[in-house]
Amino acid sequence: MPTSTADAQWDGPLKDGSGTMHLASGAFEGPYTFVSRFVDGTQTNPEELIAAAAAGCFSMALSGAIGGAGHDVVRVHTAADVTIDKDGPGFTITGVALRSEAEAPGLDEDRFQALAEDTRQNCPVARLLSGAPITLEAKLL
Repeated sequence: MPTSTADAQWDGPLKDGSGTMHLASGAFEGPYTFVSRFVDGTQTNPEELIAAAAAGCFSMALSGAIGGAGHDVVRVHTAADVTIDKDGPGFTITGVALRSEAEAPGLDEDRFQALAEDTRQNCPVARLLSGAPITLEAKLL
């Protein structure tokens, strides 16, 4: 199995400095700052990349679970919100909220919800992030 790699560089002091995150694949390189992470900037931040990883992993894993249950999958779309809050002297990621919808003809709602919940608990990124609550809103189209 491959190992995925990314790197980041930060230049300057925390509040006035800036950084760049770079995926080794070349698929993404982006700047980040204190403002983009803790206020509301237009650049990226680590939590946004975690949200992308959680959404991507969940969509892929749910597609596999639905297919493994014998149903065709037209699409799975997932959005993820990652929340970071002040925690004493530092910060803690306090939650991941997933909102997913899937189009899978012939799949009934109860079976879909069971597959979605199992995926929420067991996709690799969710297992990594299990230290923070991961919630799920799943919709079958």
